Amino acid sequence: MNNSIAIELKGVTKTFGSVIANKNVNLDVRRGEILAILGENGSGKTTLMNMISGIYYPDEGEILINGESVVIRSPRDAFKYKIGMIHQHFKLVDVFTAAENIVLGLDGAFNKKRAAAEVLEISSRYGFEIDPNKKIHEMAVSEKQTVEIIKVLYRGADILILDEPTAVLTPQETQKLFAVLRKMRDDGKSIIIITHKLHEVLSISDRVAILRKGEHIDTVVTKETDENQLTEMMVGKKVELNIERDEPKNPTDRLVVMGLDCMSRDGIKILDDVSFVARSGEILGIAGIAGSGQRELLEAIAGLQHIEHGAISYINPENGEEVDLRDKTPLEIRDLGVRLSFVPEDRLGMGLVGNMDIIDNMMLRSYSAGHSFFLDRLPSTALAEDVIDRLEVVTPDAHTPVRRLSGGNVQKVLVGREIASAPTVLMAAYPVRGLDINSSYTIYNLLNEQKKNGVAVIFVGEDLDVLLELCDRILVIGSGRVTGIVDGRTATKEEIGILMTKTEGAE
Repeated sequence: MNNSIAIELKGVTKTFGSVIANKNVNLDVRRGEILAILGENGSGKTTLMNMISGIYYPDEGEILINGESVVIRSPRDAFKYKIGMIHQHFKLVDVFTAAENIVLGLDGAFNKKRAAAEVLEISSRYGFEIDPNKKIHEMAVSEKQTVEIIKVLYRGADILILDEPTAVLTPQETQKLFAVLRKMRDDGKSIIIITHKLHEVLSISDRVAILRKGEHIDTVVTKETDENQLTEMMVGKKVELNIERDEPKNPTDRLVVMGLDCMSRDGIKILDDVSFVARSGEILGIAGIAGSGQRELLEAIAGLQHIEHGAISYINPENGEEVDLRDKTPLEIRDLGVRLSFVPEDRLGMGLVGNMDIIDNMMLRSYSAGHSFFLDRLPSTALAEDVIDRLEVVTPDAHTPVRRLSGGNVQKVLVGREIASAPTVLMAAYPVRGLDINSSYTIYNLLNEQKKNGVAVIFVGEDLDVLLELCDRILVIGSGRVTGIVDGRTATKEEIGILMTKTEGAE
């Protein structure tokens, strides 16, 4: 590793009103190294990277490139200093080819043949797999990410910032990406990677910079640290990283899905012949590449997605009777006596009302039951206070509108409300997305509590390590079809990764 410093931050501070996002941050990135940036949700990781890439401008401090103080006020300025950022949400034009997207916005006439040749030259140099003439809408997620990375390399970037680059990749795709990043590092590039997956930090980085509450705590050499030490530095105290998993007790069928087909608004089949059983006292995980139909599956069960074909049956735990849920509204499902709770992926769009306070959001489940506008707020106030206390929701008080809370705290309010309704089926889509490690483990423990109480828990997750530790069985979806159902205790990440990329059904 080359010890010369490519980029250095000195005393960098950024505030948004009364919120201090970064405070007096000092850190450096060397040439030919991969530096991981670690920190809890809200620790200032992305804000710091946005200042390097020209999206924000620091209130105090300076940024030095190759030892010289520079002013970066826009992404164009950042490119001038050979800095490129690959964001978590891609910025590509779907109807354009890879080569067209890569050269988009550059000065000069577009020469299709020359651009394709230059893209292939970069690809062969670092080990990318890309067809320059393939259109974005025809690409898998990993191919789109490749286009984004080549786009900044094409512009001459020597310092690359990747924000959560593995969030949408299978384990196999992640290994391919890491192999490419190592080649880029060996070629002298400086790479900064933001990720919340500790095992990936230990696998890919040379050093790790830890942020806590906007401040730079320390930078450590990766080979001299471990998960427990990194976690302790992130949260400021010891955290037990073991996820509890008891054997299911008397599991019985609670939800039976048979031959489910659903279409998108564009007439595309998004769920194709999906069948599975969710059992009481068990956590059923759902794994799949982003956009494989996980969200639509849960919405179909919850009465929010129209079903073309198939059946959804709920087995009443009190009398054993089957209740048909197909094409019922959420209100009709509740009126049938089905105790089903749903923590959706879209927290403020579907789960909570942003302008309402925490207490009123707790009352949403009971509004329709009231015959007067003047509902009793006391039970909901007590529930709101309990959720705030138990899940350590950071908020001035229970009267604060949820839109003013951070994404992680919004998620805690939503999960707490749904669990408080005493469901017999609990569905949670990415319930720890945006949460720090402490809060994530709080949610895992809550899901395990529900399992012990005999609830059938359906958990959609993106971290395969967590799915394998937490879930009793894991259903894998590829392109809207069930490609396999595996035992969480014996399956491997590689096995699930292969199933995630299959398109035919399980044998």
